[in-house]
This record gives sequence, C-alpha cells and structure tokens, in this order.
Amino acid sequence: MEKKTRDEIVQIVNEALIKEFELKSEQMKPEANFFTDLGLDSLDAVDMVIVLEQAFKVKLRTKYEIGKIMTLKDLYDYIENLMSEAAQQNG
Repeated sequence: MEKKTRDEIVQIVNEALIKEFELKSEQMKPEANFFTDLGLDSLDAVDMVIVLEQAFKVKLRTKYEIGKIMTLKDLYDYIENLMSEAAQQNG
C-alpha cells in the first residue's frame, strides 16, 4: 500500500464524499459533523466506509474506533493512522 500524505488523504476523502453524497466542496471543513453538518445518516455511514475502503484499498472496519468518528478531521486522522500502521507492517 502506498503511503499518502495528509493532503492526499484529505483530497481523496473529500472527493469521494462529494461524489457519493452530492455534497458541496464548501461543506468539507475538518470540523464538519457527518450527521449534523453534512446530513448523513447511519446508512450513509455504512456507504461511506465502503466508498473509502475502495478509494484507499484498505479495510476501515478493522478497529472499534471507526464508531467514534464524528467529523471529517476524525476521519482524516483515522485513515492517516491506519495507513501509517499498514505501511509499518508491510515494511
């Protein structure tokens, strides 16, 4: 798996969510809450995980912390940490 920079992670996440959920780019602020700011529901959250797993080619549901993700910043941090761990394991 190719390690991504923070900017690349933000760009990939934002583009995927804008496309999948018809969001506007100005909504994609780090502090944006998925439910209250972006209008997603629990079914959208499942779709979001699938879309991002395809975009990053990594399993996001491997750890409990995914349930604690409420904002875009939480999601960026989670993916960045997950990819760092995967890169370390793969040498």
